[in-house]
Amino acid sequence: PWKYSAGGTCMSMARLDGKTVLITGANTGIGKETALDLAIRGARVIMACRDVEKGEEAATSIRHIYREANVEVRELDLADTSSIRAFVQRLLREVNHLHVLINNAGVMMCPYVKTNDGFEMQLGVNHLGHFLLTYLLIGLLKRSAPARIVVVSSLAHNVGWIRFHDLLSQGSYNSGLAYCQSKLANLLFTRELARRLKGSSVTVNSVHPGLVRSDLVRHSTIMSLLFSLFSLFLKSPRDGAQTSIYCAVAEELHSLTGKHFSDCAPASVAPQGRNEETARKLWDASSELLGIVWDH
Repeated sequence: PWKYSAGGTCMSMARLDGKTVLITGANTGIGKETALDLAIRGARVIMACRDVEKGEEAATSIRHIYREANVEVRELDLADTSSIRAFVQRLLREVNHLHVLINNAGVMMCPYVKTNDGFEMQLGVNHLGHFLLTYLLIGLLKRSAPARIVVVSSLAHNVGWIRFHDLLSQGSYNSGLAYCQSKLANLLFTRELARRLKGSSVTVNSVHPGLVRSDLVRHSTIMSLLFSLFSLFLKSPRDGAQTSIYCAVAEELHSLTGKHFSDCAPASVAPQGRNEETARKLWDASSELLGIVWDH
């Protein structure tokens, strides 16, 4: 059934004319490459970026490559729940449909710092910010169905575990472990959301983009050094974006949900990423931290 993927490249020719797509962190790396590809397919692409100036530069470079690109930049700071709510309020006033949501933005191995709401930054942006964003957009996605949600996770989930006793790393902080925890949280969120959305014609799948040359490693000297040593084996952002694109467009995935993909094909998930009890527990803890109640 995976006939549209070849060597980790999305081979689907699907068009997205008349469709609206939202991508977080679309100003750089795989987010920008995903935005370009989906714009070429005819989608209206909303690039949600913390740094609007960098976002506009990315949008301009996309228009240089494809003059017809319908891309627009909007400010969204996933480290600030009031920014997330303001972003969605404005979006709901101006956008009637949302067919694809790609939760792509991420921070990696940053020093210990808190979000505006007091959450540890990596869990706060990579998991909680996207959790709230998806919660606020789920009604619009359901009204636009069939719709898809794509969650960018990582192979790092394999060595992650959810530290329920200290979810926000207040007792102790290790930047690498906190990153792995946040990427495992992405997988558990995908799993539980898929369960809750059954029968709604809104699907949600997660992706591992591969090891991509990106500025995500800027906070870690060791990772930067390793990435430069192994640069020959790293994917370009364009290659890294292929699985996100595949999950957003491939016709054969229209009813598939709750799955994990890598190189445009189904991928295995570590046991801790398949535990439904952990997924529900994390869901409840996240809802409580954000002060929200999902009634769907």
